[in-house]
Amino acid sequence: MTRPKVSQRLPDFPWDHLAEAADRARAHADGVVDLSVGTPVDPTPAVIQEALRAAADSPRYPTTIGRPETRQAAIDWLGRRHGVRGLGLDGVLPVIGSKELIASLPGHLGIGPGDLVVHPALAYPTYEVGTTLCGARSFATDSLTSLGPEVPALLWLNSPSNPTGRVLPVSHLRKVVDWCRERGTLLVSDECYLELTWEGEPAVSVLHPDVCGGSHEGILAVHSLSKRSNLAGYRCAFVAGDPALVGELLAVRKNLGLQMPAPQQAAMIAALGADGDAAEQHARYASRRARLRSALAAAGFRIDHSEGSLYLWATRDEDCWTTVSWLADRGILVAPGTFYAPVGSAAGARHVRVAFTASDERVDAAVARLA
Repeated sequence: MTRPKVSQRLPDFPWDHLAEAADRARAHADGVVDLSVGTPVDPTPAVIQEALRAAADSPRYPTTIGRPETRQAAIDWLGRRHGVRGLGLDGVLPVIGSKELIASLPGHLGIGPGDLVVHPALAYPTYEVGTTLCGARSFATDSLTSLGPEVPALLWLNSPSNPTGRVLPVSHLRKVVDWCRERGTLLVSDECYLELTWEGEPAVSVLHPDVCGGSHEGILAVHSLSKRSNLAGYRCAFVAGDPALVGELLAVRKNLGLQMPAPQQAAMIAALGADGDAAEQHARYASRRARLRSALAAAGFRIDHSEGSLYLWATRDEDCWTTVSWLADRGILVAPGTFYAPVGSAAGARHVRVAFTASDERVDAAVARLA
């Protein structure tokens, strides 16, 4: 019997469809301005690099649970920066990048065929990938009433949102927490952009007592150092929340040998304490965002949401691929909104996602081309 390939069950990798536009953008006389992916380009802060170097002599296997100092640094950061209280060492687990965790989490928590996983209508594609890999069904919606009587096994939140930059208020987060607890639904909040807000009220973690009522039961939050501290290449992230759920993840991951290397843990500890470096990076992004936003508005774009994250959710009220093509002709590469919606959905079809993670020189080039 010939088994179907796992890759055939997965959606197409979105960026493969951007190849023609990317080639056209690269042909620009002054080179491409790639705003299609939110990857850091600025240097990793020196204190983090030094911590990695100092820990380079690391001959022993690390433990899956991570060093106590690593987990305590995460607890301290959540408390100091985000008002989270009541976390213990058994409620934190370092992981090898947040994407790996997001893709594997449903299966590692026993979700499978017959289960329903809900994620936002416009969302990071890895939520759907993780659901597909474990054999569950995914449903994209921003309205819980659309589920009717069906109870999901897992619900993903993402605030600030990728791709729209929308920031969910405390009152909304609290309602979702209550809804999930009444039904026994596991709630996982992707908070990788938590410190990257630009307008309105700061984003708030689901672990904050104003949201969860002081109890982390049934809740997990995912955090990444990639964007905050220019650590995408280090693969430093962690999950925190309900100790029972963290313990279940730990038990599975120990059997799989999923361990964050000790040098990266040293770097993560340094990054979580480097609030000053994070503030400097925040200011860099704020400046790039302001310049791109003004240039896009002057070129006839409307910016929707975009209060947080590292993206501008932009539209000219036309098909998103028409916008992608128009920008590619000017040497600017962006992501079409349809990358973040289920196949066949109209969500995102008239927007593009514009990252402002390029260097100052490349952002200035984009601004000039849009003028």
